[in-house]
Amino acid sequence: MTDRPSRDGLRQESRELRVTVISPGLTRSELTDTINDQDTKDAVTGQMGIAIPAAAIGEAVHYAISQPADVDVDELVIRPTTQG
Repeated sequence: MTDRPSRDGLRQESRELRVTVISPGLTRSELTDTINDQDTKDAVTGQMGIAIPAAAIGEAVHYAISQPADVDVDELVIRPTTQG
């Protein structure tokens, strides 16, 4: 769920401010190493087979910030093609 009024409010603060919301889907990370509840850890670990690499999120950030100064990328949803 996005918070469009807040984003638009930030944009109104300055014409030079660009605001992008990046919503990542299932992404490989060290998250499963920090989960203490075994049932939760097993559930998350089982989903990691379809997870995208963290570099995919980095590439999305790079895409958004590398646009010309007069272009504002409003929102990007980055997720595995197999994620429902």
